[in-house]
Amino acid sequence: MNRRELIRLATLSAGLHALSHRAYSQIPIKTNPFKLGVASGSPTPDGVVLWTKLVSDSLLGWGDPTIEVTWQVAHDEQFERISQSGTATALAQLGYAVHAELRGLQADRWYFYRFVYGHGANAQISDVGRTRTAPALGAPTNKLRFAFASCQRWEHGHYAAYRQMVADQPDLIVFLGDYIYEYASPRTPNPSFPRSHNLRKAVNLADYRDRYALHKSDPLLQAAHRAAPWLITWDDHEVQNDYANDVGEDLPPELTDKALFLERRAAAYQAFYEHMPLPASALVRGLAGLGHNDGVRVHQRLAWGNLANFHILDCRQFRDYQACPKPNRGGSAMVLASQCEELKNPNRSILGKPQEAWLAQGLAQDTTPWSVIAQSTLLTKLNGLAGQEPRIWTDGWEGYPFARQRFINAMQAQQNSHPIVLSGDVHLNVVADVEGVATEFCGTSISSQTNWHPEREPSFHANNPHFQYLNSDKRGYALAEVTPKLWTTTLMGVDDARDASSASQVIAKFAVERGQITPAKM
Repeated sequence: MNRRELIRLATLSAGLHALSHRAYSQIPIKTNPFKLGVASGSPTPDGVVLWTKLVSDSLLGWGDPTIEVTWQVAHDEQFERISQSGTATALAQLGYAVHAELRGLQADRWYFYRFVYGHGANAQISDVGRTRTAPALGAPTNKLRFAFASCQRWEHGHYAAYRQMVADQPDLIVFLGDYIYEYASPRTPNPSFPRSHNLRKAVNLADYRDRYALHKSDPLLQAAHRAAPWLITWDDHEVQNDYANDVGEDLPPELTDKALFLERRAAAYQAFYEHMPLPASALVRGLAGLGHNDGVRVHQRLAWGNLANFHILDCRQFRDYQACPKPNRGGSAMVLASQCEELKNPNRSILGKPQEAWLAQGLAQDTTPWSVIAQSTLLTKLNGLAGQEPRIWTDGWEGYPFARQRFINAMQAQQNSHPIVLSGDVHLNVVADVEGVATEFCGTSISSQTNWHPEREPSFHANNPHFQYLNSDKRGYALAEVTPKLWTTTLMGVDDARDASSASQVIAKFAVERGQITPAKM
């Protein structure tokens, strides 16, 4: 399916239709077609995207290229006071995913939603989700509570952290990448992995669909999607570890024939769209020069009244290749700056120049108290041992030093808003002052294990005084509570990610006053 056809079908399936009482042509089914749950995302003051994906109980599939699904939005959980209802189209070519793009809702209020397949005695009804709209643009807004998380490798642990996240009742959930992991099941069981799967390495559309189905089968992840609307970006594992633009980890950057990787990436991007509460416009190239024939736009901007603006970044699709890769490979390496000439190239970018300009313009025009820059990896520099030249990880922001400095300059140029950087990827909890310009909160992983060794932390802190906190031994998430003058981040960690019933505890809490970059531990 080419890009033009993909966009046409996505736009068709996202369109809303008036609810009719005509007979449905769908065949009766015996099992729940909503096994992958429901979700909502991209909230605006008057709308939201509702998502589900139909799963057939037949090995032969649905046998129908087009299926209509009813959606309902209500003021109450019992659906006695319906606000809106209608039908959306699930198409075989989009994996029977449903993206219903609602408009005409009231600003700054909660709603309940659900989907219905069939009618009468044969009707199948989804779980009930809870979603909300954003406050009206510029409306006085005194508080916001949202959670942010990343990195949920299936084999590495259970998703116990989502249980407490749901109990926190956030207004939003922000996911910062690595929703799935593309790796094949290990050939031999790993005793440190509490879960396993039998899937091969994901390389085509069927593989990526299977991988999302695996992750979305987790009941705690489904509960988190039902609890609040999500804002979502990606990192590398949604396609392949350490991929950059149109080159994968297992390809040398000088390779001229990238067709196979681009085919794989197109499949991964389509599967991402199919399984996320994104609008059909995510498939449309939004800015001149931004995107490829198979691209999906995940960078977006969301206003939350007059309190905050979210700037959601894409750190993968448009980046230049990593500097000084290993021989005959793409992807990252650990290098000394003095031995890697490519690091001195000022034109290299992690966002791509058009997205850099989009971000700089958005930050310059932001008049809210808080500019929230949500992106996938650590921005703060890691200093090495005293007297030693630090080794640079070329996949992170330090591997793109001039792009990193342009990012910092854009935040420094802000006149009215306090920049807060949210990060993921490194499976660590980090709280840091980014060169006196911004405050960074990097959340640990939901389940993905870490290679960081706790015994390194004393020497690390001695050489990195700009880090207020670092913790490597907990999996979990972070909860942010925001008012016009004060930002508070609570770092939450599960007792044991290998246990699906594990409880979560507060492991640290930090507050930063607007205008005071360095956060204080509470």
